[in-house]
Amino acid sequence: MSSPLSPKLDLSIEGMRSQQFSEAVFAFLLVGIFLFSVIIVIFWFSKNRPNEAKFGEKVMFGAIVMGVIVAVIFGALQMVGGMLF
Repeated sequence: MSSPLSPKLDLSIEGMRSQQFSEAVFAFLLVGIFLFSVIIVIFWFSKNRPNEAKFGEKVMFGAIVMGVIVAVIFGALQMVGGMLF
């Protein structure tokens, strides 16, 4: 299945695997996990953090934590599935 923009651009899952996109996605995933883990640690150990967080802050922090957990699971599935290296 080719893209309507270009017949040579294959955006299907099989095309991405054959073009070795998995390694780049995994590297991007590791950078994201590291970056958002640093955000979590900075927020968790911040001395300027208020005692009671607002509802929006709780939702944002929960979304960041869930994103990191999902990214770790996704990376592990990529490794187990043999899509890397």
